[in-house]
Amino acid sequence: CKSLPETLLFQLLGLSIATLSTVTHYGLRFTLISNVSLDSNPYRVIHHRAFYFGICLSMTLILAALLSSAATVRESQCLTAMGFFCFALAFCGLIPAACWRYTHSTEVEDSMMDVYDFVYEEMRRNTSSFRRHELTAIHEAFLCCGKHSPFGDTTNVENKTCPPGQMHDEGKDCLREIQDFLKKHMDFVF
Repeated sequence: CKSLPETLLFQLLGLSIATLSTVTHYGLRFTLISNVSLDSNPYRVIHHRAFYFGICLSMTLILAALLSSAATVRESQCLTAMGFFCFALAFCGLIPAACWRYTHSTEVEDSMMDVYDFVYEEMRRNTSSFRRHELTAIHEAFLCCGKHSPFGDTTNVENKTCPPGQMHDEGKDCLREIQDFLKKHMDFVF
């Protein structure tokens, strides 16, 4: 049976997972990429699944902690068994998540960069105002400007979409900024 301080730690862990899941789901950068992504890009599906998985995991941990607390106070074997079952359920949910993270380690990064590449190339080809708005929003959110392309001059796109003072020569490569942002976020998650 868990002691009360340990159950409070599990409750805090559950609340922190719920907070992190919410920030990840509704954060400006993640939401912006999700809204811009095409249906063929897997990012939107991953984005939603990660949110719902995080919320379910946090609620399971909070429920397990509450059941363990109640079991400690009431000295109930039934509540202890239910709390243990919830902890086991949370653990069993974490195993496939860790396996997915290991086997698909670059899928989120690749899909986010594919979204940026698509919007960037669409803007470069036909300069529609819709894509210009999306690309400008990405540049402002990630504090970057364009990408380094081995296929030619891209300054025309950056002149139209980069925030003032963030021209391509001075600004940061957006693909690198997306990678750095995701690396920092995943380090924080783990």
